[in-house]
Amino acid sequence: MLNLMDKQKIIIKSFIEGKSQHCIHRETGFDRKTIRKYIGQYEEKKSALLESSSDKMLLTEDIVSIAKYNSSSRSKIKLTDEIIEKIEFHLKENEVKRATGRSKQQKKNIDIYECLAEGGYDISYCTVSNYIKAKLDKAKEAYVRQEYKLGDVAEFDWGHVNLIIDGKTKAFQMAVFTTAKGNFRFAHLYNNQKMQSFLDSHVKFFNKVGGVHKTLVYDNMKVAVARFVSKTEKMPTEDLLKLSIYYGFKYRFCNARRGNEKGHVEKSVEYVRRKAFSKKDTFENIDEANKYLEDMLEKLNSKPSKYHDNKSPSDILEEEFQYLNALMPSYDIARTMEIRVNKYSVVTIDENKYSVPDALVGKFVTAKIYPENILIYNNNNMITKHLRSYGRHTWNIKIEHYLKTLKKKPGAIHSSTAMQQMNPRLQAIFNKYYTENPKDFIELIEIISENGLDKIEKIINKLERIAPLGVDTEKIKMLCNRSTDTVLENNKEGITEIEKHSKSLLNQYATMLNNSAVPFHKETSII
Repeated sequence: MLNLMDKQKIIIKSFIEGKSQHCIHRETGFDRKTIRKYIGQYEEKKSALLESSSDKMLLTEDIVSIAKYNSSSRSKIKLTDEIIEKIEFHLKENEVKRATGRSKQQKKNIDIYECLAEGGYDISYCTVSNYIKAKLDKAKEAYVRQEYKLGDVAEFDWGHVNLIIDGKTKAFQMAVFTTAKGNFRFAHLYNNQKMQSFLDSHVKFFNKVGGVHKTLVYDNMKVAVARFVSKTEKMPTEDLLKLSIYYGFKYRFCNARRGNEKGHVEKSVEYVRRKAFSKKDTFENIDEANKYLEDMLEKLNSKPSKYHDNKSPSDILEEEFQYLNALMPSYDIARTMEIRVNKYSVVTIDENKYSVPDALVGKFVTAKIYPENILIYNNNNMITKHLRSYGRHTWNIKIEHYLKTLKKKPGAIHSSTAMQQMNPRLQAIFNKYYTENPKDFIELIEIISENGLDKIEKIINKLERIAPLGVDTEKIKMLCNRSTDTVLENNKEGITEIEKHSKSLLNQYATMLNNSAVPFHKETSII
């Protein structure tokens, strides 16, 4: 097929250079019928343009355009009815998979082509793909661009992140907020998408921005939507209602399967996950991962955007501040339970066990359950705090909760769960000094609970330097009761107060001997 440049050559050679069609054919190699057609069309359109009152724009377009060939009536040589039937079979199979929850196992265009090729059908991938595209082509949805006011809307969504924590791969849920006006992003990692995590993420977001946007947008997640009243009306969960009443924000839900209705946060989940964790995904614990995520978001939110007059999301958030609802004191998102302490002095929460002081065996205590911690109260007084466990059937034991029992049964400490879960630094002290005297170790734990492990380790290190075999609970207690700063601090020469006192006594004895009235002779025996 000739292009526009080829047409130009024919016209120039014929009408400007005055060459014959035969000569043009010889010089260009173009088919004579094509040359004759272009020359005839040019003469016809040019005359019409000069003489006719018809639409001159259309005539001009005809002159400078190349010929178009009508291929609509051509038959598809290889795309036979038999092949079409086979393609339709695979498309129908895909429909069944989508309807039965197996959408990820559908055949793609390339898979259908390979099935046809394996069946011996001679057809190209391009032909198969074009047919499927034409078959499935639907009218494209139009989107309405939105303009948001300062302080008006923020959007929420969940995303999952796979990280390596302490050498093991673990899946986390990432709560993500995005402000609609300036794309300020906030995110935090949780172990699950349960209600406490949902509520806690809101409290952290509100505290971060220093206020509350007037409307928050959600999809149809179960922590936000309790049930569907109709196709368009949804009933919010009681917890979302309470949260919205407390902070004074309105909520709005997207239509089903319409993530584009909260497009800011939909993109933010992917954006934050990629920008933060494509560079680093290995951490010691979730706290380290969250601190890293916070630092990365600080950088992302400080980056200027050409779509916002080179203002950063943080800049726009600062402009929004005066339009936000006033910030309330942090909402208490805890789930509360009343539980009886069992004979092992533990309470069971979500299939995991947490220790309390052994004096409470058989009594009821109140637990406040947060995403990261569990606080346990007795008579409105907090008696202990545990890091929340997300394992199954784990025991979370603090040895100081069993002092009363261990004083009666000191031998039980060796193989106890409390010993296995004890602070490794405390275990090292036990293994080095107390394996033969566990009763004194129990007393040492009481001293540690009053003075702190760091202080006790410092005293033990000083005692080791003075008398490596003389470390025991009585000496540690004695030094704890003194002013440790004056007793144990080294002077500039590195000599302890104890050593200075000893030297002072020796000097006094030497002075007494030198000033004695009895003459001292080398021959005299001091026996």
